[in-house]
Amino acid sequence: MKSDLLINENIDFAKLPYHVAIIMDGNGRWAKKRLMNRVIGHEKGAEAVRTIITACRESGIKILTLYAFSTENWSRPQKEVDALMKLLKKFIKSEKDELYNKGIKFNVIGQKQRLPNDVQEEIDLVVEKTKDNSKMILNLALSYGAREEITRAVRNIVSAIQQEDLLIEDINEEKISEYLYTADMPDPDLLIRTSGEMRVSNFLLWQIAYSELFVTNTLWPDFTRDEFINILRDYQKRDRRFGKVLCS
Repeated sequence: MKSDLLINENIDFAKLPYHVAIIMDGNGRWAKKRLMNRVIGHEKGAEAVRTIITACRESGIKILTLYAFSTENWSRPQKEVDALMKLLKKFIKSEKDELYNKGIKFNVIGQKQRLPNDVQEEIDLVVEKTKDNSKMILNLALSYGAREEITRAVRNIVSAIQQEDLLIEDINEEKISEYLYTADMPDPDLLIRTSGEMRVSNFLLWQIAYSELFVTNTLWPDFTRDEFINILRDYQKRDRRFGKVLCS
């Protein structure tokens, strides 16, 4: 059932994006502006995550993919990485029952094996608990990089050919997509980036080929439900042609 609040906000539910992806940027700058430790910015960012998950669930958006920790983020100071891993574990653990009760299936894309063992264990518990949920999918991109994802896909395709499980002539765009972390999911319709940076930062490079882009100057901890709804309104005004020319 759609939220009464959303119904009253002139949202056309027939024109909502099926899959929304978000580059959540600006936690560190949010904290720096307030002379706070960067970790506090990440903690505030977690609150924004909860807000947007709820907004997506209320509106009927089926897939939300959040860029939470990139492969490049491993090069940050070790103290910050350790703090982020603790915060990640705490967040996943705290949201387990809420995700289950709201019918949200939890999924992780990226090099999960690089995460600390205790974080992996917590992820596995939530994935198992929510595996049969069908109202929405929440993808958390962790230790994720699109170039690594594509490289991994190429290696697996070559391996399948060598083992005679795949013919070269069967390789097409659909087949390549089957070897990505997002296999069996439609590509994002809408990609949002916060903090005003005009780049995609190695995020879903294959999948966002025809995604609608929206960049906001808002730092992620300040990203609100109202701004998200406004972006959905903007999306609904766009004419998605996928490279084609529409005949009048």
